[in-house]
This record gives sequence, structure tokens and C-alpha cells, in this order.
Amino acid sequence: MSIELKVPVLPESVSDATIASWHKKPGDAVKRDENLVDLETDKVVLEVPSPVDGVLKEIRFDSGATVTSQQVLAILEEGAVAAATAAKAAEPARAAPAPAPRPAGGSRLAPVG
Repeated sequence: MSIELKVPVLPESVSDATIASWHKKPGDAVKRDENLVDLETDKVVLEVPSPVDGVLKEIRFDSGATVTSQQVLAILEEGAVAAATAAKAAEPARAAPAPAPRPAGGSRLAPVG
């Protein structure tokens, strides 16, 4: 299910914010409450966390863009698995290499006596 990541309600007397930096890129796996983007206002820097576990599907605004309260910043795919993780999970487990065979007629120690 797709989830919209929105600009939080901005502090009183603040009309907009600038996207300072994204911490993930499209296709990356995200965890619930993981900080995805920092928004900078003239008063504070706001961290915007992921509301769900899933994958960052789309970023709507790049770093440096100006956004307003409740604008959609990105789309998350809830419960999805990142492509790289899915590919690794689909790979068959590789068997450990077999031990090298012992040579026939190996040396034996003569009894001491």
C-alpha cells in the first residue's frame, strides 16, 4: 500500500521550509521512525521520520526545494522490500565447498617399540 510522506505542520509563524537533505534515495528500504529528510526553517531543523516499514518509492522534491505544510514530499511502499534485499533473498543458498579428498595410501606411523 502506498503511503504519502508529508511535510509536518510547521511551527507558528513559519510559512515554508527548505529541504536540507534526504537520508535515503528511491528504492532504499526504510524502517518505521527512521529519519528520511531534514527540513530547515528560519527557526528550526525538523526531522521527518518514516511512518512505516517499507521502501522509499518516489521523492517529489529535491534538496534545496521550498515546501509548505502538508505538501507530499515522497511516496513510500508499506511492507515492500528493497530490490537488492529481495534479490539476495531469492538467491539460492550456496553450499560450502566439499573438503579436498585425502590421498590414497597416506603415510602411516610405524609402532614405536
